[in-house]
Amino acid sequence: MDRLANTVRPYAWGSTTAIPELLGLAPTGEPQAEMWMGAHPGAPSRTGRGPLNEVIAADPVRELGPAAVERFGPDLPFLFKILAAGAPLSLQVHPDLDQARAGFAAEEAAGIPLDAPHRNYKDANHKPELICALTPFHGLCGFRNPVEAADTMAALGVDSLKPYVDLLHAHPEEAALREVLTALLTADREEMAHTVAEAAAAAGRLGGAHAPYAVIAHHYPNDPGVLAAMLLNPVTLQPGEALFLGAGVPHAYLDGLGVEIMANSDNVLRCGLTPKHVDVPELLRVVRFEPMEPGILRPEASPEGEEVYDTPIDEFRLSRFVRAEGAAPTGLTAPTPQILLASAGRPVVDGTPLAPGDSVFVPAGETTELSGTGTVFRATVVA
Repeated sequence: MDRLANTVRPYAWGSTTAIPELLGLAPTGEPQAEMWMGAHPGAPSRTGRGPLNEVIAADPVRELGPAAVERFGPDLPFLFKILAAGAPLSLQVHPDLDQARAGFAAEEAAGIPLDAPHRNYKDANHKPELICALTPFHGLCGFRNPVEAADTMAALGVDSLKPYVDLLHAHPEEAALREVLTALLTADREEMAHTVAEAAAAAGRLGGAHAPYAVIAHHYPNDPGVLAAMLLNPVTLQPGEALFLGAGVPHAYLDGLGVEIMANSDNVLRCGLTPKHVDVPELLRVVRFEPMEPGILRPEASPEGEEVYDTPIDEFRLSRFVRAEGAAPTGLTAPTPQILLASAGRPVVDGTPLAPGDSVFVPAGETTELSGTGTVFRATVVA
């Protein structure tokens, strides 16, 4: 196995304390948003054999196993992260595989540089993802029932929101949601800024279920995404609970610490709560305007003690082991590549103790045993 040295990304929305506290380090005062574990070329984990992406590229079949290479190609098909949100992330959506391939090909043909700020597709892959809470974790996920969204807006008592409230009572529901989101994102920016300011002030006065919108507006004043957020389901995850986010589902993380795993992609279409590019026509093509109840996932335990988070895709598989004092060692040998992450206690992998935040890469087929006490997350693939 390879012990990993991982890069922490200092995005502005990151918590200044959550990741340092997990790692047992003193905060630097700077935001620390994401710790990346994997072979993504943007910030590959480092091993004693070199950067993980280069280690895998030198012998993909040995590192990933023949089944994973045949199915997903010669690259690690997932990216594993610790995510610490101290402020809301952008309201966003991800394309499905066909949309990503077509969008990437079109932007390549148009000669748009990969690092251009108006580029939508950085690669030809989809980006399903799973977030699992380590602390209470708040977010927004999927469109709520339009009537519920209308009630949320109407309670603010802002006259300029009344047209949107009326539209949300129209049928069919999908068309109502599409029309309102389109209107919010294409309205006159100056008029919209005034509406957002009024709505944020009213949300602050009302408090309760409206309080998060005032917080969002504090971080993103005048952003129409504040109003778009009212169209989505608020979600709270307790530690150990997870949320799967498929293609076309709008979402935003608001605050909390969690582990996140996703297909190895960087394709994001933003709806708001960001100073970055918002491509409204492409966004509206990708978003699925379907009211939904966000399904909170709880792990299903196997007889061997592995607790699996069931998802409908194969590029990643997340599970965890919660080991009590005196538990017998558990064999983790698998024909697929694995990243093991300690999140609590003092678990031991092949005789090596791991502190919270420590991680290791286990090549496919390598004999591996887990012992000690504490919690370990296991990231691998279905091949």
